[in-house]
Amino acid sequence: MDAQMKRGFVEACVLVAVCDQESYGYQIIRDVPGVLGLTESTLYPVLKRLEAAGHVCSRSAEHNGRLRKYYRITDSGRARLAQVAAERAEVEQIYDYIGRVCHD
Repeated sequence: MDAQMKRGFVEACVLVAVCDQESYGYQIIRDVPGVLGLTESTLYPVLKRLEAAGHVCSRSAEHNGRLRKYYRITDSGRARLAQVAAERAEVEQIYDYIGRVCHD
């Protein structure tokens, strides 16, 4: 998958992962689709970008004697997810076009 396209999907999937309840890094990695190949080294920069954009917020709490950072979606993040969902029809039109051209 193209790196730019993957980046957009990763950000949207991370937002979905923290949409219903707060979560932490390792759990987010487990929750997003495996095809994205999300690792800690790719997740944490994404979380920093999303937090800087105001799409997620975080809190730290002790878990088994260590601090763990928990993330949750904000109203801005929910609006971003709605925007991604609204763009789906446009993306499907592009894929339909590509499919017609390549199979004719």
